Amino acid sequence: MQSLSCQGRTAVRAPARGAASRSRVAIRVQAAKDVAPLAPGDLVLVAGATGGVGQLVTAKLLERGYKVRAVDRAREGRSRAAQLFPGQGIEVFPADLRDPATMVGLTQGVAAVACCTGTTAFPSSRWNGNNGPKSTDLVATCNLIDSTPASVKRFVLVSSVGVERFDQLPFSVLNSFGVLKYKREAEKHLEASDLPWTIIRPGRLTDGPYTSYDLNTLLQATAGTRQAVQLSARDDQRGEASRIAVAEAVVQALLVPATANHHYSLCSTEGEGPGKNTEGWAKLFAQCYA
Repeated sequence: MQSLSCQGRTAVRAPARGAASRSRVAIRVQAAKDVAPLAPGDLVLVAGATGGVGQLVTAKLLERGYKVRAVDRAREGRSRAAQLFPGQGIEVFPADLRDPATMVGLTQGVAAVACCTGTTAFPSSRWNGNNGPKSTDLVATCNLIDSTPASVKRFVLVSSVGVERFDQLPFSVLNSFGVLKYKREAEKHLEASDLPWTIIRPGRLTDGPYTSYDLNTLLQATAGTRQAVQLSARDDQRGEASRIAVAEAVVQALLVPATANHHYSLCSTEGEGPGKNTEGWAKLFAQCYA
């Protein structure tokens, strides 16, 4: 297994101000205009397909007729993703994102990638087997970025609010073991890559994870009266985010070209929200960068 560090494409911090910064923004704006949305039947690689957000992303993609390739480490005692979504024709690729040697061919033929991996911020049983924040949120994510071809239409990364405020309360407490710091380092690695990317930064996750992997059951889940979403281009959000809304944001980011090379912090609020309406999501995304 590789050492715990980002390798491959080197992440470089962009200048904060001046001509270089303006030039980079202009390049990103032009790149966003050139990005294509998913086409019917496109293949999407979902990392973390059996997790709280990933299972909902998988269900939503399958519902819309897209093909899904799920990464599955097939650990002992763990059901494979194909067994969790029976009869859906999901493709399972056995790989450990922490180990590039297991990832050969993982991203071949994919039109897009949705990275929904993660672990707990504090020590728990999920850390067993070297699954702490550094190996999960940094090393594994960087390896997936490095293995993804530039031809993909999008790489969507689910990160977290607070990644730019991990030295401020209350986020400094959450970052006691480095989870926010490592997520931000992974973000920078993606930003410095040659991939068209979108980064979703949800607040504290609510709703689920669900114990049922029945497709119809997952699709019928709701966030109660808090179905509206509040989006921001900055890391300035506080509050909760429904896993259902986060998963929908991931799918919609794949469908709306203008979301390319942008960050979106997301929290859930009272109201009906855009639901699955792509036009409604497009307006919300656009307002963040108006």
